[in-house]
Amino acid sequence: MTPPITPSTPTVSSLTKEGIDLQAPNSNAQAGKRPLAPLDASAVQVNLTKSPREIPTPDDPAIASSSVCTDHMLTVSWNASTGWETPQIKPYGPLSLMPTASVLHYATECFEGLKLYRGQDNKLRFFRISRNCERMRKSANRIALPDFDSSELVKLILSLAKVDGSKWLPKDTHKGKFLYCRPTLISDDATLGVQRPTKALLFVILTVFPDMSDPKALEKKTPTPSSIATEISPTATLPENNEVQGLKLLASSEDTIRAWPGGFGYAKLGANYGPSLVAQGVARDRGFNQILWLFGTENYVTEAGASNFFIVMKNKETGAEELITAGLEDKVILEGVTRASILQLAEERLPGLKVVERKFTMMEVKEAVAEGRVVEAFAAGTAFFVAPVGLIEWKGEQMRIPTVEGHTGKFARQLRAWLSGIMYGEEQHEWGVVVEEN
Repeated sequence: MTPPITPSTPTVSSLTKEGIDLQAPNSNAQAGKRPLAPLDASAVQVNLTKSPREIPTPDDPAIASSSVCTDHMLTVSWNASTGWETPQIKPYGPLSLMPTASVLHYATECFEGLKLYRGQDNKLRFFRISRNCERMRKSANRIALPDFDSSELVKLILSLAKVDGSKWLPKDTHKGKFLYCRPTLISDDATLGVQRPTKALLFVILTVFPDMSDPKALEKKTPTPSSIATEISPTATLPENNEVQGLKLLASSEDTIRAWPGGFGYAKLGANYGPSLVAQGVARDRGFNQILWLFGTENYVTEAGASNFFIVMKNKETGAEELITAGLEDKVILEGVTRASILQLAEERLPGLKVVERKFTMMEVKEAVAEGRVVEAFAAGTAFFVAPVGLIEWKGEQMRIPTVEGHTGKFARQLRAWLSGIMYGEEQHEWGVVVEEN
């Protein structure tokens, strides 16, 4: 039962929380109305394409464009009067939107990103898919879009993967490859007005995606020939020309803010990404791979581009190695699935490394670099996976970050290997969700 609103004037943050908690009109049991139809994966209808697409070859430049999608997509509509309609798996194609659609004017949109892997054991898998679907539900509530049972979304995504996975990730020839999965929820409400949407559209697509975990591949705008599962050799040596290995990050200035406490940085909304593209473009033009987002006059380190940021430093007092990443308490950063997995694996499998979630500043990083206490740093997320960082520039000063094993740090390499093993079936683990195939 929703608690009554107190007579006192709420703060902005409490108003936001109050609106999210109410979830109106998301509730399936609104007072005085017939319960709305829930999202129901068991009712999905399948209409197979009569014009199947060709799978691109590994060297096809179209892969780098991330625009080649599989034969089918999943769609399901919602309206405030009746709830969720029948899910449809149908041929991939354009959406129909009115020019007054809410999503086009008020950014009523959220999405997720996850990968469908063809394992070394020839099975198809998603990695911790339930966490993505639950996070999407939280994002939907934050942007006033309809609520749903996240387990039903899991089933719908699995249904689409069952239809297209076998063809687009064929056995034997595509071991160690993946497709990118993009569930998206938008408001296609044609009413032009600043209000809660009364219509919405959920859709899911699968796309051929480049390996973004290799910074050199990104610079060339072509996919790396090796799979994302390939480990960097532990015997690799530093290049003779002292070239920077790993990602090059440009720290943001104090007047450029990605997210703020009480905002929506924790939700995966399109509104989080569009405003960051100008800064991202500047970074790319200057030869950097990503922006390292800082916050406030204290210059707190938050995220690296659209990925979570990790740094391993030796504690100034004890000398102990600590894996440090920004905490979730201010809701400024995204609660990444890869992030959560790295923290758990580090806790369980790296007993000599202390895991720390806390605020830390760019000045701390600078001092640690100067004192030789930085061991390594890396960015982590679905797109970049676990990508080592080799250089950070802040206020015109460049700081080299060690990559002691040539192209990576030892902890990034080990965590990447463990995660990759689970994703590709080399380690049987509950995080790897096997997809039934036709």
